[in-house]
Amino acid sequence: MATLSAAQRRQEAKREYDAYVASCPSRKLLDRLSDKWVSLVLSALADGPQRYSDLARTIAGVSQKMLTQTLRTMERDGLVSRRVTPTVPVRVDYELTPLGWTLMPLMYAVKEWAEVHMEEVEAARAAYDADL
Repeated sequence: MATLSAAQRRQEAKREYDAYVASCPSRKLLDRLSDKWVSLVLSALADGPQRYSDLARTIAGVSQKMLTQTLRTMERDGLVSRRVTPTVPVRVDYELTPLGWTLMPLMYAVKEWAEVHMEEVEAARAAYDADL
C-alpha cells in the first residue's frame, strides 16, 4: 500500500468528519453547540471572565445542576477554562478559551438574526397555528 501525502491525509481526515453521518463526532459537537444553555453561557462569557454565581444570575432559569453540567462539557470541549482561586470561600472563574472565542462571530450572527427576524417568525407561527 502506498504512503499517503500530507494533502491526501488531510483530505481523508475531512471525509471522516461529515455531520450527516450518524456516527460522526462532529454531529455530537453540533448537538452540544445548539443547546440553549451552551449558547447563553458563551454569550455571557463574551463580556469577560465570570464567577459561577455571576453566570447563574445572568442566565435566568438555569438550574445549578444544568449550569454545572454545561460548564463541565464546555470545559471538556475546550471552549471554556476554569480557574480556581484558593480563598475562603473558594473562588471559581470561567472564561472563554481561544477556541471558544472562535465561536463568537457565529453566536453574534445568530443572536442578531433572531432579533431582526423575530417579528417575522412570530407572524409565521401565528399563521401556522391559525391553519391548524
